[in-house]
Amino acid sequence: MLLIADSGSTKTDWALTNPKNGATEVFHTIGYNPYFIDSEAIYHSLSENLIKNFEADSVTEIYFYGSGASTENKKDIVSKALARAFPKTNKIIIEHDLLGSARALLGQEAGFAAILGTGTNTCIYDGIDCVMNIDSLGYLLGDEGSGSYIGRKILRDFMRKRLEPELHIRFKERFHIESNEQILQTLYSSQFPNRYLANFCSFADEYVTHPYIKNKVRDSFRDFFKNLVSKYPEYKKYPFNCVGSVGFVFKDILEEVAVSFDMKVGNVIQSPLENLVKFHLENNSSNK
Repeated sequence: MLLIADSGSTKTDWALTNPKNGATEVFHTIGYNPYFIDSEAIYHSLSENLIKNFEADSVTEIYFYGSGASTENKKDIVSKALARAFPKTNKIIIEHDLLGSARALLGQEAGFAAILGTGTNTCIYDGIDCVMNIDSLGYLLGDEGSGSYIGRKILRDFMRKRLEPELHIRFKERFHIESNEQILQTLYSSQFPNRYLANFCSFADEYVTHPYIKNKVRDSFRDFFKNLVSKYPEYKKYPFNCVGSVGFVFKDILEEVAVSFDMKVGNVIQSPLENLVKFHLENNSSNK
C-alpha cells in the first residue's frame, strides 16, 4: 500500500492507496511542519490519530510532502517519526509541499505553481522538480496573500479600531475577544502563531461581499503578485496555477488580480491530495 501525505502548517491530509486497483482511503491529522514540531511529537500524533485507522505494516511506501521540509535536517525530523510509526515500510520519501503542489497542478508538465493557504510559496517547475523559488520568508517577514497575512491585516485593524462599527462588533463576537491584551497574550504564547493569525482569515470568507473585506483580500493578493509572482523572469508567459484553501475560497478575487498582472489563470484547486494520488499511481513501478 502507498501512503501519500500533503502536510501544511495547519493540517495533514493522508491517502492510503492500493496501487493495484487505485482504492483509496483518506485520513486527516494536524500539520507536521518540522519548524514547529519535533520527531517525538509527530510520532505520538501519528500513533494517536492515524495508524489506529489501518494496519501500519501494510504500508510499503510513504510519500510525504510537507511545509517546512526544505532541508535535509528538517526532512530527517519527519522521516524519523514515520520510520518509527511504520517500521515495515521500505521506502520513505520526504519532499517539500511546494513540489507536491507542482506535481498536483502540473503532473509532468513544466509551468508555474503556487501555494496560497495558511502560508504562501511559489516556484517554476520543469516537470520534474522546482527549479526556481523566491523565498516567501514565512509569516513574520512575508507570506503575502496567505491566510495568516490576510488574518493579520484584519486583526490589526480591529485592534486599532479601524473596522466599521458593525464589522468590529461582529469580529469581536465571532472570536470572543475581550481586549487587545488577550490577543497579544494568545499570539505570543501560541505554539503556532501562524495558525492563530490564519484563523482570522475565516472572517474574510464569511464577509467577503463587504467592500472593506474584499479590498483587504484584493490588496493581499496584489502584494503577493507584486513581491513574489512578478519577480520571476518572464512570469507572464506562464498560466497561474495555485493550490490551497485561500486561493480556492477567494478564487474570483485572485483571478481578478492575476489578470491585472497580465497573467492567465490555469488550475486553482483546494487540495493537492487527489492529484498526488493520481501522479503516484501513474508513476508507481509496481503498477506497470
